[in-house]
Amino acid sequence: MRRDVLELRAFYATPLGRAVRAMVMRQLVTAWGDAAGLDVLGLGYATPFLDPFRARARRVVAGMPEGQGVETWPAQAPNLACLTAEDALPFPGALFDRVLVVHGLEEAPALDVLLAEVHRVLAPSGRVILAVVNRSGLWAGAEQTPFGHGRPFTRSQLEQAVVEAELSPTAWSRALYAPPWPVLAPYAELIEQTVALLAPPVSGLILMEAVKQTFAVKPRRVGRRVAAVRLRPAVVSPVIRREPEQ
Repeated sequence: MRRDVLELRAFYATPLGRAVRAMVMRQLVTAWGDAAGLDVLGLGYATPFLDPFRARARRVVAGMPEGQGVETWPAQAPNLACLTAEDALPFPGALFDRVLVVHGLEEAPALDVLLAEVHRVLAPSGRVILAVVNRSGLWAGAEQTPFGHGRPFTRSQLEQAVVEAELSPTAWSRALYAPPWPVLAPYAELIEQTVALLAPPVSGLILMEAVKQTFAVKPRRVGRRVAAVRLRPAVVSPVIRREPEQ
């Protein structure tokens, strides 16, 4: 059962939720920049992380699953959010250059079906970032947060799911090294940077980027090129690293 949209919104309004937003969003901006001229889709509950792309992206849409519910987003502008069926996203194929999935995979009733829909709506050479709870991190057991519900993942489990969806993993990163304790929210940034250097495997989130490899042709858009942007090292921690599975 998915967390209700009101519960998710309430969490991200807390000091701890705002700290999570800052730490994860830094990784996304490192990966995609401002997504200038691109079509961006956020799935699950991705709205806390989409603001950096609204100014210059061609299109930004938030799709929220039926079991979670939908809210109007953004608050002070025309609505860009819609309710979606996980097995039939209400978008044409090959529409989006970038897809972000947050709070989407852990509670998906059919993981393979949702990822197949992600593959369908991605443009050729389009990129998806999947943010999932790390099975070995503290956040997986933090039931007072949205990250303590549903199925957590190891990096190899996430990679296997991505490959089975006919997506090609290209890079990965970690976030949420700070523990999920509200009392430490004011110090989350300092903790994030320190623990990232000392104990990389204990992160709360795994972020994996994958690309849709296909020879299909996306409908032409005049005067527009899609840049192939890879994850680059972030301030907090190296974005691409190789280490033993936990």
